[in-house]
Amino acid sequence: MYSGFYKLPKAINETVKTYAPGSPERAEVKAMINEMRSVEIDIPMYIGNLRVKTDKRISIHPPHDIKHVLGYYYEGGAEHVNMAIDAALKARKSWQSLEWQDRAAIFLRAAELVSGPYRAKINAATMLGQSKTVHQAEIDAACEFADFLRFNVEFMGDIYSQQPISDHGVWNRVEYRPLEGFIYALTPFNFTAIAANLPSAPALMGNVVVWKPSNTQIYSANIIMEIFREAGLPDGVINLVFVPGPVGGKIMSAHPDFVGVHFTGSTTVFSKIWKAIGDNIAVHNTYPKIVGETGGKDFVVAHETADPKALATALVRGAFEYQGQKCSAASRAYIPDNLWETVKSYMLADLKTIKVGPVEDFTNFMGAVIDEASFDKLVMFIDNAKNDKEATVISGGNYDKTRGYFIEPTVILTTDPQYITMREELFGPVLTVYVYEAAKWEETLHLVDATSPYALTGAVFARDRFAIELANEVLVNAAGNYYINDKPTGAVVGQQPFGGGRASGTNDKSGSYLNLIRWVSARTIKENLNPPTDYRYPFLAEA
Repeated sequence: MYSGFYKLPKAINETVKTYAPGSPERAEVKAMINEMRSVEIDIPMYIGNLRVKTDKRISIHPPHDIKHVLGYYYEGGAEHVNMAIDAALKARKSWQSLEWQDRAAIFLRAAELVSGPYRAKINAATMLGQSKTVHQAEIDAACEFADFLRFNVEFMGDIYSQQPISDHGVWNRVEYRPLEGFIYALTPFNFTAIAANLPSAPALMGNVVVWKPSNTQIYSANIIMEIFREAGLPDGVINLVFVPGPVGGKIMSAHPDFVGVHFTGSTTVFSKIWKAIGDNIAVHNTYPKIVGETGGKDFVVAHETADPKALATALVRGAFEYQGQKCSAASRAYIPDNLWETVKSYMLADLKTIKVGPVEDFTNFMGAVIDEASFDKLVMFIDNAKNDKEATVISGGNYDKTRGYFIEPTVILTTDPQYITMREELFGPVLTVYVYEAAKWEETLHLVDATSPYALTGAVFARDRFAIELANEVLVNAAGNYYINDKPTGAVVGQQPFGGGRASGTNDKSGSYLNLIRWVSARTIKENLNPPTDYRYPFLAEA
């Protein structure tokens, strides 16, 4: 039993390390990469207090070195989803009854492990398993992961502190209860931090979770579970299963104790999940919370007064960091004709210096795309652009999957603002540019707003403040994360809460209290300190 109103440690963003030549962090992560490449590991499912293996053993390979085996995971089936649900529900009562300070302490401890003794290991796992450069791994797997944990604890405290006023003789309060069942977390391959946050954010608020990661992120997901376990997370609070998506989705959506889904992935999959939940709504004991961040077709639109060098830099970084495999990546650009030749020259000069290859070589700016299916899809769009009369590949366009799934940073110039790569999400290192007449700023803004069904991120470049204000107005619903004179990627926890609307998700803003509040059910309590003893009100008295 605790006595006291406790002040939580102030959340501060983790400092990004440079990994410059000669730095201790560079030496440490290189040693860890060599160590992890030297062994093949077995990765079980984590269900309650069990480590579950099956007879279906699947190998894990670096996307940039597909002949090398990092280890194996064990694919489960429907029975393992049901086991995980049972384990979560069994742990629910004790976890929800634990004081919130104890839950906070577990995840604050996890943050210290991520940013300290596990930093090299979680970064190396992300580099090897997901083909991220050391910088991209550092800002994700170490820094953002730790930021989510620390800031979520602070946001939890903020939520709990929101209490109603009380009149004379009454004490009013709000209790933020965990949800009455289990949460299903489905996580993507591209951010280790997102994979950690989606199960841990509901768990912090007292919920129990069944977590299904992307198969191409399992290598670092295993390290996430190691960290949570070492931090003191009890058995059954977060259960990690490796099952086909449709198998888990079918069981989850039809289970009476299912109370919410925390999702990051494709719009198509999220739509299917939403429909399945709706089809089974009469089965559920309560209306499930549906929280999702899905696709994006993120834009950069420049005014005739934009700084050409800053614009070119934002396009190169925004489109090609982590091979364009960010839901926020710059994918379509609208450049005025008065700036295009200058911007193009800057971009082409930068792109000539970009190296693509294994991420163990720290001089490479890009690694490989995540798997063969992604590679083949991207190659199809690139090859089509080479043959379409309304498109020209002006940079890149080459690819090779002999050793790994490598695609050059590719820029397509189109004369058609409705060209397919201006509309469809590609999720790879492909940027499509449309050059517009500089005098048609407002018309182009409306074009940007109407071209894509998504509304995740977008950026506006201009030095004219009136032009910026017009863009702010026209594009008010075009992006949940909107940038002025900056690339549309790189949201920081606590600084730029992340999420979008339209076909990009429910915009519940991970990295803010807005996400955490979805994982509680508030109960208002009114306690009358001096209850009346006569039903009669004064107005009933005779005059």
